[in-house]
Amino acid sequence: MKTAVIYFSYEGNCRLIAEQIQEIAHAELLDLHLQEEKQRKGLAKYVWGGRQVMLNQKPSLKPYTFDSASYELIIIGTPVWAGSPAPALDTFLEQTRIIGKQVALFCCCAGGKGKVFDKLKRSLADNTVVGEQVFINPLKQERKLVHEQVQKWLKSLDPAIAQRGT
Repeated sequence: MKTAVIYFSYEGNCRLIAEQIQEIAHAELLDLHLQEEKQRKGLAKYVWGGRQVMLNQKPSLKPYTFDSASYELIIIGTPVWAGSPAPALDTFLEQTRIIGKQVALFCCCAGGKGKVFDKLKRSLADNTVVGEQVFINPLKQERKLVHEQVQKWLKSLDPAIAQRGT
């Protein structure tokens, strides 16, 4: 099953999970980047990110190439911002046609997932969502544990996927 992982990562948590998926499932990665990549820290990060979510902003992305027809499974990952997917994912899903695919969703957060999966599913309504997974602070966990969590999740999606990396 040819697999793609599309993700946005602000602090590196989703990048870690996406790279683990790539390693285990031999998936292709699409790392979304904002046109303006100024890193905000502390309170400014939450104000900036929360404002984007609340105002339904769709930030510009750096150019990328993605053809959903090339994949059987598309895994989409996002940090949780104000209970929602990062706005970069909204931009991607608005610009990219994904129809009739098996889709799996993951999010990274420090606590609650909010309505992140519900919102992504609405944007992906013409697809079959085959799985969801929440990863809590993966950068703060032992890498072996993170790897095992990712492998277990992939095995639940399709045992053949999890076997690719062994």
